[in-house]
Amino acid sequence: MYVIVGLGNPSKEYDNTRHNIGFAAIDALADKYGIGVNEAKHKALLGKGVIDGTKVILVKPLTYMNLSGEAVRAVVDYYKIDEEAELIVIYDDISLDVGQLRIRKKGSAGGHNGIKNIIQHLGHDTFQRIKIGVGEKPKGYDLADYVLGHFSKEEQAVMKDALEKVDGAVRLMLMDDVDEAMNRYNKKA
Repeated sequence: MYVIVGLGNPSKEYDNTRHNIGFAAIDALADKYGIGVNEAKHKALLGKGVIDGTKVILVKPLTYMNLSGEAVRAVVDYYKIDEEAELIVIYDDISLDVGQLRIRKKGSAGGHNGIKNIIQHLGHDTFQRIKIGVGEKPKGYDLADYVLGHFSKEEQAVMKDALEKVDGAVRLMLMDDVDEAMNRYNKKA
């Protein structure tokens, strides 16, 4: 069984913002595989289902981004998964071009407060992740305003394509083929 977590903020005001692309990825997977993500448990919304024959739990933490680790720790503990092999975290990255993916098996938080909190709660940084590029903050912009801002029409089309790629990457990762996912999707758009 795999736990797939998409990071974001739970209030309506954050829907479709750059910072909530992790939630959007979970929603896209839920829609494609008919998984209802509506069970409130462990400080998160959960949905149980199957992707390509593998049991998955889709997770959207309700703790707000900076406390994501609380929900991740609770879910990991409850379902007794091996977080190094069976946890996938999907989130936004401002150092990547819009729609570009970067898949990793481990790594630092890179300034991302949600990931920093997950690392703090797990006690290590060895868990699979899919970073989705949301573009670099324009000069003079406040970082919080930028990541809580919405995508332009052109960017929305690119992100729709990126979410398709996330599905492909997740499917490879569920087959325990993270290296192939990295080879296939860690390319400039």
